[in-house]
Amino acid sequence: MFSIDLTSRVPIYEQICKKITELVLNGTLSENDQLPSVRSFAKDSGVNPNTVAKAYQELERNGIIYSVPGRGSFIAKQKMEEFKNNALANFDIAAVSAFDVGIPPDELKKRIDKIHDNYRKGKQL
Repeated sequence: MFSIDLTSRVPIYEQICKKITELVLNGTLSENDQLPSVRSFAKDSGVNPNTVAKAYQELERNGIIYSVPGRGSFIAKQKMEEFKNNALANFDIAAVSAFDVGIPPDELKKRIDKIHDNYRKGKQL
């Protein structure tokens, strides 16, 4: 489905959650698309099935996917407004943390512009 960076400091289950969420947001995965089974995903990506199961549980808790017993996991209907509100809430927390350690607003604005430029070019953080 996609590659996992086994050397990353980001936990594998978080990488899985982030990537599946990105695939939903960019339209690659749509409502009611079926995800690979936990076992299949684990085998194909070379990670522990418990890690994949943890990612699927987190995605379900966040309303990204839903499970049907005996059938598997599927992409849930997405509420884009919730995605936006969650992203802005996370941004607010990060901004306050930056202010707490003395980063001035101008530096944050420059950082946002740089991130936006890289995003438009298809670069990751």
